[in-house]
Amino acid sequence: MQFIKTLIRVAIFICPSVAIAQSTLLPQSSKHQQLLERLEIKAQRDSVLNFSFVKPQNRKMLVQRAELLLQNDSANQLKLSEVDRANLQSFFANNLEWVSDDKSAHNSKHPIWKTFYNTKANLFQVDKKDFFLAVNPVLQFQFSKEQDNSSKLFVNTRGITGRGLIAKRVGFDFYLTENQERTPYFVQNWVDSFHAVPGAGFYKPFKTTAYDYLDGRGSIYFNVAKYIDVQFGYDKNFYGNGYRSLFLSDFANSCLFLKLSTRVWKLDYENLYMELVPQDRTNNAGDKVLDKKYAVIHRLGMNVTKWLNVGVFESVSFGRTNHFEFAYLNPIIFLRPAEQENGSGDNAMVGIDLKANIAKRVQLYSQILFDEFKLDHLKNADGWWGNKFGIQGGFKYIDAFGIKNLDLQGEVNVVRPFTYTHSDSVANYTHYNQPLAHPFGANFMEGIGIIRYQPLKKLSIQAKLMAWRQGLDTAGLNFGGNIFKDYRVRPFDEGYKIGAGAKGTGVNGSLWVGYELLENLFIDASVMYRKLNVPDCPAYNNKCTMFTLGLRLNMFRREYDY
Repeated sequence: MQFIKTLIRVAIFICPSVAIAQSTLLPQSSKHQQLLERLEIKAQRDSVLNFSFVKPQNRKMLVQRAELLLQNDSANQLKLSEVDRANLQSFFANNLEWVSDDKSAHNSKHPIWKTFYNTKANLFQVDKKDFFLAVNPVLQFQFSKEQDNSSKLFVNTRGITGRGLIAKRVGFDFYLTENQERTPYFVQNWVDSFHAVPGAGFYKPFKTTAYDYLDGRGSIYFNVAKYIDVQFGYDKNFYGNGYRSLFLSDFANSCLFLKLSTRVWKLDYENLYMELVPQDRTNNAGDKVLDKKYAVIHRLGMNVTKWLNVGVFESVSFGRTNHFEFAYLNPIIFLRPAEQENGSGDNAMVGIDLKANIAKRVQLYSQILFDEFKLDHLKNADGWWGNKFGIQGGFKYIDAFGIKNLDLQGEVNVVRPFTYTHSDSVANYTHYNQPLAHPFGANFMEGIGIIRYQPLKKLSIQAKLMAWRQGLDTAGLNFGGNIFKDYRVRPFDEGYKIGAGAKGTGVNGSLWVGYELLENLFIDASVMYRKLNVPDCPAYNNKCTMFTLGLRLNMFRREYDY
């Protein structure tokens, strides 16, 4: 906590300025994320929307850009469908603090007691000259039936969320829920193996084979200069344009962080300083203060052309005796040289990402991550253990085959054995017993196909298929798939390929149908089939067929897509 306070003081000292209009961020899980992706591809050359790599994104910038695109689209050059336009109005209704047009269009026709739901999207809202506040309930009741499982599966979530602005100079948001959940068998096995509930922190048993946990998030936002935004909070971040991320995903538990976002000219520069929890097999005892470790991420993105964005990424994860390494505080210096000056004992990674919007219909994207790399070993094709890297490639195709609001996405992720690992349990790329990047860890190849279709304003359909191959540990040997293990403990130095170890092949397919009864109130129905087959180690084998029906308000769907 002390290093975060130090960073805030440094930022204010370096960039003294009167704070200007500051916005909260639109959550990565927002129902409008697909709309924003469609707008970016349709606009193709929009200098703001093209900076979509780092999520969550700035509400103010998104609303202003969406309004501008709508105003300039009198001839429908963007080919917005009626569903797109309806989704835009919903987007504005959920971000009223930044809407410049007539806000009364988003007023509710039937407010409750003249106090609640005066607007369509917010239970309680205050919108005055120097103060904005929106508060909403959060609910999810989801019931599932898994084949060959006599227990009833469920997700029971209740909570509250809100956001606000003070004089449009300081922003804040919060999200707090209490959750009870009984998961399918394969997730229970995951929890037993890693001592963590995916996406959550501290948890305790609930009834039989179920879990009880809180999910609390919150941030404050302010400016230290015209082009520099600061966020200090406890939440999740996501780096990428794909379904998965090889750099930083939102799979793990939330963490404490400080983020500096600098956007000027054609550049977007992100500094992220995170306080994390190292691997701990007893962290749910509830009677001790957990140790801390840290990570720093820099990412510089540039609109090389009006349709092509290129970024460079670097990160270092490290552990000290519960204190920060101040050499990594410098927001400009490259992290790898600083890591070398410290003795090269930390876990440094670098990467490159690309994104191209083509013909206002297609987006191509890619990530390449290097944890460690030696060209000589690659040329010799000897499968050296230390060649640790990952590659992602994908595409999005909107209004596919001329069908409005039919969107396709395909993605391939490949990660070599031992990537993200380190020689101790502190510097590996993990947080609260969960991977910080891909849920599978390492030593895998994965293909993803997604079909999204919104034929009507309130009706959405999604079909998703994932297939993968991963090398799993067997006979007590470390083959580089479990990123929590010490990479020094390995059976040999060469001969590692994707799938080294016990070769497992898996498939996870799902079909979801959602209907929006009222603004942000959804009824969900889905079916999922998952199978993992490991011929050499039958103990890993599992199969799941699950049917789900749920109701949710102001929150994301709970999915088991790993």
